[in-house]
Amino acid sequence: MLYLRIKIVDKCMNEVIELINEMSPYLLLGFLIAGVMHVFVPNRFYSNYLSGRSFRSVISAALFGVPLPLCSCGVIPTAMSLRREGAGKGAVVSFLIATPQTGVDSIFATYSLMGLPFALVRPIAAFVTALMGGVFVNAFEKEEPVAQSVQKQERGEEKKTTIWQKLLEVLNFGFVEMMEDIGKWLVVGLLIAGLITVFVPNEFFAIFKDNTFMSMLLVLCISIPMYLCATGSIPIAVALMLKGLTPGAALVLLMAGPACNFASILVINKVLGRRTLICYLIAIIVGAVAFGFGIDYLLPREWFTDNLVGSDACCHEDTAWYQWLSTGLLALLLLNVVRLKLTGHKHCHHHDHCDCCAEEHAEEHEFVVRGMNCNHCKANVEKAVSGIPGVTEVRVDLKSGRMTVGGDDVEHAKIREAVESIGFSLEE
Repeated sequence: MLYLRIKIVDKCMNEVIELINEMSPYLLLGFLIAGVMHVFVPNRFYSNYLSGRSFRSVISAALFGVPLPLCSCGVIPTAMSLRREGAGKGAVVSFLIATPQTGVDSIFATYSLMGLPFALVRPIAAFVTALMGGVFVNAFEKEEPVAQSVQKQERGEEKKTTIWQKLLEVLNFGFVEMMEDIGKWLVVGLLIAGLITVFVPNEFFAIFKDNTFMSMLLVLCISIPMYLCATGSIPIAVALMLKGLTPGAALVLLMAGPACNFASILVINKVLGRRTLICYLIAIIVGAVAFGFGIDYLLPREWFTDNLVGSDACCHEDTAWYQWLSTGLLALLLLNVVRLKLTGHKHCHHHDHCDCCAEEHAEEHEFVVRGMNCNHCKANVEKAVSGIPGVTEVRVDLKSGRMTVGGDDVEHAKIREAVESIGFSLEE
């Protein structure tokens, strides 16, 4: 019995290591590009093109969202921030649908594990589905005026940074903050993929062999309420395809899983309204199923199966040295994230008057923010609160949810309004 358990564990680990070796070079490249986009493309550039109730704003939101490497939870406060800055509901929904489905990191990872056809179809499907959702909202939902964020007030000249400081910020965002956000979900996805490969019988999906719609319905029921990041869902889709899931149903998982989860449903319903939520869900479901049927019935199946990692076509190749090197580097980055969490390291996002800068503080106010899951959530809370008149500093601890606001004559009601407007709750 012990020997059998060891053999099963060994098989799981071999499957996981094979997946990581294939993904790691592309993941590292994707994280690097994510850092470059974060540092060199200003946030205001996005919001300037998303205002109004027009088809142009919906297209702009989808185009901006497809390459952005934001996770399913991180995109929610980002989108709510865009709404505060004047983006229309249709554009916000378009951004919410396009962004978590894909990103530069997941596009590279999709290519590494599933081949070029999947890597091309996935962002196209995300873009079209996002357009559908934005158009639905503009057609059926009334546009309400939104009070623009006080972030738009003049705040003096921005602190100048050298090119080396920007490059360090690129590396910090791509390989530290991004790793903190999706590293856990990536590892979970890989472990689930290994378990699926070992324990799910090869004939499991044979019961749906002649009923593609039932396969897609099953995948939708599983993937919509649960959290799946765009990158972490890839190995799960690969493992399920190796067990008989059709390429079209696998695409449904890759689209619906990252684009929708229970947290996003609650926030959209609260901030944007029930009618907007219905349009959002309909666009995701209809878009995913339509593209899934297109893959299964209009395109050659071998396009999506021959290059699949773990298939007979590619499982006998030796792992290249650069893949092992990339896997080792990825492991070191994940260990660094664990180290930072254990030591309680906090990123300093402040230019003036913070604990880590040993400056004097103005009057401080303590709050607890509920609903934050990643560094994007934290950054958006800091951004929303720091623009309130009278606030001189904002410090947010992601792990505990504690927020310290410095400043004299700060109105608590405005802080609550700023936090709740981007989808979080506040406790004093």
